[in-house]
Amino acid sequence: MVGPSHPIGGAISKGYNFASTWEQNAPLTEQQQAAIIALSHAVAERPFPSNLVQEQMPGQENGLSIDTQDSVADQSSAAIEAVLVNTNQFYKWFTDLEAAMKSETEEKYRHYVDTLTQRIQTCDVILRQVDDTLELFNELQLQHQAVATKTKTLRDACDSLIATSFYSPSMSVGNQDFLPRLKQLDECITYVENNPQYAESSVYLVKFRQLQSRALSMMRAYVHSVLKNASSQVHEAIRNSGGNKFSVSEAVEASVIYVRFKAAASELKLVLEEIECRSSRKEYTQLLAECHKLYCEQRHSLLRGIVQQRISEFSKKEALPSLTRSGCAYLMQVYQLEHQLFSHFFPASSEDVSSLAPLIDPLCTHLYDTLRPKFIHETNLDFLCELVDVLKVEVLGEQLSRRSESFAGLRPTFERILADVHERLTFRARTHIRDEISNYLPINEDLDYPAKLEQHPEVIEGDESSGEIQDVFKTWYPPLEKTLSLLSKLYRSLEAGVFTGLAQEAVEVCSLSIQKASKLISQRSSPMDGQLFLIKHLLILREQIAPFDIEFSVTHKELDFSHLLEHLRRLLRGQASLFDWSRSSSLARTFSPRVLESEIDAKKELEKILKVTCEEFIMSVTKLVVDPLLSFVAKVTAVKVAISAGNQNQKHESVMSKPLKEQAFATIEKVAELVQKVGSAMQQELPRVIEKMKLYLSNPSTRTILFKPIKTNIVEAHTQVLSLLKSEYSSEEIKDINMVLITELQAQLDSLL
Repeated sequence: MVGPSHPIGGAISKGYNFASTWEQNAPLTEQQQAAIIALSHAVAERPFPSNLVQEQMPGQENGLSIDTQDSVADQSSAAIEAVLVNTNQFYKWFTDLEAAMKSETEEKYRHYVDTLTQRIQTCDVILRQVDDTLELFNELQLQHQAVATKTKTLRDACDSLIATSFYSPSMSVGNQDFLPRLKQLDECITYVENNPQYAESSVYLVKFRQLQSRALSMMRAYVHSVLKNASSQVHEAIRNSGGNKFSVSEAVEASVIYVRFKAAASELKLVLEEIECRSSRKEYTQLLAECHKLYCEQRHSLLRGIVQQRISEFSKKEALPSLTRSGCAYLMQVYQLEHQLFSHFFPASSEDVSSLAPLIDPLCTHLYDTLRPKFIHETNLDFLCELVDVLKVEVLGEQLSRRSESFAGLRPTFERILADVHERLTFRARTHIRDEISNYLPINEDLDYPAKLEQHPEVIEGDESSGEIQDVFKTWYPPLEKTLSLLSKLYRSLEAGVFTGLAQEAVEVCSLSIQKASKLISQRSSPMDGQLFLIKHLLILREQIAPFDIEFSVTHKELDFSHLLEHLRRLLRGQASLFDWSRSSSLARTFSPRVLESEIDAKKELEKILKVTCEEFIMSVTKLVVDPLLSFVAKVTAVKVAISAGNQNQKHESVMSKPLKEQAFATIEKVAELVQKVGSAMQQELPRVIEKMKLYLSNPSTRTILFKPIKTNIVEAHTQVLSLLKSEYSSEEIKDINMVLITELQAQLDSLL
């Protein structure tokens, strides 16, 4: 059914309205009205003809639009809007309406024809343009064929020219055209590499590289031929001089081995310069490295026997330190000459020390192989320390540091030898500490104190004109002298970290050895001799290790498996499972050791032992002199404490009620007797103690420091007794006791030192 928005449908609707108006003006019968209504319904529901609908769809699908509806609709509207007053006018109106509908149908096809005509004209224009393009393309194709023909001719000519040049039997590296051709070839390769968009660029690059590879092979073979020829001439000259490859005089060595090769350098100069100039390209870098290798091989074949012979001669005549010095000096001389000769061949790459490594390293190996068996079996620490000094100071320190660029290639070998000597020296030092210090077994002479000191009196500080300085070491306990001698040798010979560990170990075992000797001397002579012996040697040890600028603290790490036993017991008792992988009792946790760290400071331990020994000596001397006074003061103090307690039995109360001077231990006679004993000790024992101190301790300031607390203790004991006497005894009784005055006592003590 046609909707009201369609033009035809609108015209029909207007016609229906006009008929209704006409009905009002000219009434019809009911039968007539029913016929008209039926007719109007039939006309309103009339669809478009099927042929018109089918024609419209193809037009839309082909992209052709025919805009005729509007004009037809306008005509229909104009016809419908006409006023009809009779039947003739109605028929006329109906005839016009049919004509408008026919015109509408014909307009669509006319518009379609016009559109097709325009399209045909457009296609004709396009076809004419295509014909012109094809004509131009054919012309371009003909021109391309002409250019390709010319290019192929030129390419074949160039290929023939380059290939003929490098594959020609007459072409050699020595030919004057070789290097220019090589330069052209390199330029061709560079051009093709920079323009990969050109046709067949990859093919040409492969061909050019093949030619380049052949040219480089020719250059390598040429260099090898010249070097081998020079080497053969040197061998021939050596044979003619009466020598062999293992025996040649220094004159022949200088005049033949180096002069002949300098001539070869002149012959190869242009070729090697070209190679070095192009060393930025990887293929020439590889060729230059191969030339270095060829050079080193030929030079090594000449020098190997000569260097081995020289080092063997040094080994037969000289000791280890001297052999090291001579061998290193000879290698430096050889290296200097070889470096100069190498710079004649390769001036641009002579600064690279690795270039000579294939030659220098094998030559240095001869010295290393000669030295290593000798210092591996060397047990003399002095020789090993001297060897370190030669390598570290003379060779690496003075020679190589002063001329580092000239001898840089020798440094790795010399440092390797030095590292091996350090390792050997460290091992021998630990063995020396174990055998000569820790496990030292003293003889009777070593423990004969104080007789040993009386036979070799020590030099007083500041008095070095007596000529008895060497006798000082004879009074030392041997492990002390061995320890200090070892440390003085190792201090400048080993690295700081290694020396620190050895020094801590040496000081620790030396201190233990001195303590053991002190106990033996106490048993042989007297406890005081043992104490003074220990004080003397610990002071010397502390004083002698002070100049070493190191820390004597070392952290020891050890594995602790003590917890494993408890874990195993729990497993056996069934309290834990072997397959329980929980965090607290896993198998890895059970059998993992604990790392325990402990820090040992040998210097602090030394200070601690020295302090304890000095305190013991001070107390022993104090008791030796004023022990009666100290006992008297202790008894009086006990009595006073008992009185103040007030909880004693009746017997004690009767005793304590007596005055102090009436006590049995505090009578005037008893007090006078103990004062006399102290006075005798002051007159007899204390001077002997001072003499022993002078015998063991040669430094007056040391004796003063040690005697000061003894003096203080003696004065303090007398002061306490005098205070008690003044509080408990009369002046006459104190006078009878004959107690020395404090001022007199101090003067007497001062006079002893």
